[in-house]
Amino acid sequence: MKAAIVGLAGTVLQPDEIALLRAYPPAGVILFARNVADPVQLSVLMAALDGILPAGALRMVDQEGGRVARLKPPHWPALPPCRAIGMLHGHDAAAGLRAAWLQGALIGAIAALAGFNLVAAPVLDVAAPDGHDVIGDRAFSADPEAVAALGAAMARGLLAAGVQPIGKHAPGHGRARADSHLELPVLDDVSAADLLPFQRNAWLPWLMTAHIRYAARDMLPATLSPTMIGLLRDTGFDGVLVSDDLAMQALSGSPGSRAAAALAAGCDIALHCSGVLAETEDVLRQARLLTPRAAARLHTASAIARAARVDLDIAALAAEHAALLA
Repeated sequence: MKAAIVGLAGTVLQPDEIALLRAYPPAGVILFARNVADPVQLSVLMAALDGILPAGALRMVDQEGGRVARLKPPHWPALPPCRAIGMLHGHDAAAGLRAAWLQGALIGAIAALAGFNLVAAPVLDVAAPDGHDVIGDRAFSADPEAVAALGAAMARGLLAAGVQPIGKHAPGHGRARADSHLELPVLDDVSAADLLPFQRNAWLPWLMTAHIRYAARDMLPATLSPTMIGLLRDTGFDGVLVSDDLAMQALSGSPGSRAAAALAAGCDIALHCSGVLAETEDVLRQARLLTPRAAARLHTASAIARAARVDLDIAALAAEHAALLA
């Protein structure tokens, strides 16, 4: 199995995609709005993937609430951005923590029913007044203690649904003044405030790197920097480390070379989301096989989610969530 999670082109697998996935089986796939039309179509696509991907392969979705949602109305409910939960927490800490757990549980339950087992949330970035709005209301708060607590609550909600959460974007994207989808943000150094939510949540089964260069530490962005990945491991994190999307314009070089560099720097999984066949092929050809250490981390992450899963009443949770945030 290749140490990569890759995107797909559309709502139906194409013959050349099927051939590629069989020739170079990835650790998983990530689906976006372009891959999702309605529950019936999605079910058919998931069944097709079951017949192609190796046992245990991941089905990942970026689903935070607010503007980052791939499962959308009218087929799936809209949930608020996490900033709304942070604002509630500022007035009533207990209510905010409960709302964060409910947000995670609802997203997790919806995702699990749709066939996903890995969700790219919670956002652990600390909001900054002069930071680029690519994070904006996706962040719970400008208070790192609040972000740490609310992120942990949301992650535990996701786990209660049996879904593996990914904390992002380590070691912190909130202060960046550029959108890493379009260019490489540069900061002088990592701040203690930005790092704190990741330190407090080093127990998470997954973290995602940030495409940000910290000039005092390295010339390379964190995703490609052994120095910065070492810093993340020094927090006590021993879960699965996945890159942010390697198709983003913050990085340079071919898709395959980016994947190889991220894995060489210490990422366990290279994430490439474009769904462009030639790019996906380059990534899967150049990505190494899962290392034994990465495979063990994946096994542990899956076991954590299985052990945490409980039966959830989605309707009751949704009603409570709506009432808290009304």
